[in-house]
Amino acid sequence: QVQLVESGGGLVQAGGSLRLSCAASGRTISSGYMGWFRQAPGKEREFVAAIGMVSGSTPYADSVKGRFTLSRDNAKNTLYLQMTSLKAEDTAVYYCAAGGIGYSDYRSYRYRGQGTQVTVSS
Repeated sequence: QVQLVESGGGLVQAGGSLRLSCAASGRTISSGYMGWFRQAPGKEREFVAAIGMVSGSTPYADSVKGRFTLSRDNAKNTLYLQMTSLKAEDTAVYYCAAGGIGYSDYRSYRYRGQGTQVTVSS
């Protein structure tokens, strides 16, 4: 089994930055996609960004392209999401997921974290 623990969320002013971390334990994630999703109050969960663990491809949602950047530390089995130029509409609970087949399909991810709150004040 794989456990995912997110951290790094918090309150930030619009225009600011945050870096989210997703630490995986249990075994090394070496296939499929590992990524981030978010869910704002009253809205459906949406895809943010993902990385192909074999291909290294990094698709991003249009709403975050150019502002958010994924990176990973294989030695630490950790995925990072650097978020810059944050907007009020980025406010959501951010979820890490791993073992995904379809990068933007949350239901296809085998492992999922509990989420971390990001609040952007305008």
